[in-house]
Amino acid sequence: MKVLMVNGSSHEGCTYTALTEIGKVLEKEGIEWEIFNVGGAPLRDCIGCGGCKSLDGACVFNDDILNEFLKKAREADGYIFGSPVYFAHPSGRIISLLDRAFVAGKKLFMHKPGAVITSARRGGTTASYDVLNKYLGLCQMPIVSSSYWNMVHGNTPEEVLRDEEGIQTMRNLGKNMAWILKCIELAKKNGIEVPQNEIGVRTNFIK
Repeated sequence: MKVLMVNGSSHEGCTYTALTEIGKVLEKEGIEWEIFNVGGAPLRDCIGCGGCKSLDGACVFNDDILNEFLKKAREADGYIFGSPVYFAHPSGRIISLLDRAFVAGKKLFMHKPGAVITSARRGGTTASYDVLNKYLGLCQMPIVSSSYWNMVHGNTPEEVLRDEEGIQTMRNLGKNMAWILKCIELAKKNGIEVPQNEIGVRTNFIK
């Protein structure tokens, strides 16, 4: 089993530090993990062209990191999406990544457990947390929680490590993610499949 974690910052700073703490716990639980750094290179937003419909879990634009991320997503059993807080919302980089990933590669996320973490010097964490959790809901992903909302505070990685409750929350998130993954694996071995949901009904509120 493997968890793919996304660092939605341009830097390996506070968000990366929090994700690494989760990874340490996953490793103890026998779960593989990897941090995918969005980095600072140009990253396209989704333009709604629909070109990905003719592809198998890929975007038509291949000039940034999105398709590299989707390739890694094929091997993942669970996900954790992390973002710093900018102006009380998630980074534009992770929004651009997830907008395209959840359209072009929706099937890669369906019914797989996911979690969101946010990091900030002070405020905007809960607003950012709410925004990113909506991606998980769209793909019917079991949302993994912790002993508090999944957030850390600090202006530097060193300060994040001094946020004792925040780091505790990250460790507990790692334990909960491992537990959910093991439960799902056990369910599969006992013939319990994912739900077959109803599809086809779409309501247009102007008629």
